[in-house]
Amino acid sequence: MSTTALTAYVLMWPVLVAVVLFVISRGFLREWAEARRKGEDLI
Repeated sequence: MSTTALTAYVLMWPVLVAVVLFVISRGFLREWAEARRKGEDLI
């Protein structure tokens, strides 16, 4: 495996984790804001 391919493979994982974390956080914040507007508990 070439150095470039190995570097791309290793650096791909933090980017993938960041994208997943962003999607989860965005959904959580959207649900939290909606519950706050309605005056309900989040859980």
